[in-house]
Amino acid sequence: MPDAGWVTIPASGAGEVPLRCWSARPGQGPVRAGVLVLPEVFGINGWVRGVADRLAAAGHPALAVPLFARTAPDLELGYAPGDLAEGRSHKERTTAPQLLADLRRAVEWLGGGPLGCVGFCFGGHVAWLAATLPGVAATCSFYGAGVAGGRPGGGPPTLEVLPAIPGRLLCVLGDADPLIPEPDREAIARAIAAENGRRAALPGAVAPHRLVTLAGGHGFMCEARADHHPESAREGWRLLLDLFAATL
Repeated sequence: MPDAGWVTIPASGAGEVPLRCWSARPGQGPVRAGVLVLPEVFGINGWVRGVADRLAAAGHPALAVPLFARTAPDLELGYAPGDLAEGRSHKERTTAPQLLADLRRAVEWLGGGPLGCVGFCFGGHVAWLAATLPGVAATCSFYGAGVAGGRPGGGPPTLEVLPAIPGRLLCVLGDADPLIPEPDREAIARAIAAENGRRAALPGAVAPHRLVTLAGGHGFMCEARADHHPESAREGWRLLLDLFAATL
């Protein structure tokens, strides 16, 4: 069984706030690279803690990081409409610079790289930003809505950070996700193809990024959500663990 529980990364500099995280470490067997877990707008709830625990059971020390540490540091919501509204209200008050500053501290807490990162929903969007950080070598973004249209707190689309991602990015979408319409999926596909093509011209290059579309709507990985798709969730976990095994 993983060794899991709450930990707090203390604030030590100007503009920092404490980060109440869920840490899960392998209980036995070989220890692999650490992984950042970035939650949905519902905070570090039971399902997100379960993701971290499951990664730890696979040998990866996992740290689930709060994305709303300034407005709701202890956020833990369910999946009712009111919960969604509350989570989105915190998302609207969160900026990309704040998120990146917090995630840098989480990377340091995990001991630096090479690390993995996985995010879901809003966390899947933030995972694109986290992938630009030194030490993050493999990132899996599950249904990260909005990357083609904007950035937390404003600014150019998060999609534009793709050339600044030094490691590998796996983007997994649901084919019936209303929050990621076809034009957004096409924009993501074009950007990944273009970046892979650019890197293919470099010496010793590989195609580092990949887009996979599975059956399902928004949230298909989560057993607690109405759009849960068991077959696609199993395939998503396989893709995630295969990415980490091949890269980290």
